[in-house]
Amino acid sequence: MESPGRGVPYSVRDLADATGVSRSQIGRLLTGELDNLDVKDAHVVAETLGVAVLVLFMPPASPNQGQPDTSIAPT
Repeated sequence: MESPGRGVPYSVRDLADATGVSRSQIGRLLTGELDNLDVKDAHVVAETLGVAVLVLFMPPASPNQGQPDTSIAPT
């Protein structure tokens, strides 16, 4: 995972170690399995990444973000 604020790459383990938030919570946030976090933890993660707290919980710009568009076949 790359930090959008500072451009510093973080693994789930690195971010967990830097913030004190468990690896399982961070992993579940990344997969969308978890959609909330304790306020204190959210602020620590956001500060570590160099972003606003709201950025952590923003939905993707599109439901298929990061996935190839297969809806239009080449002609």
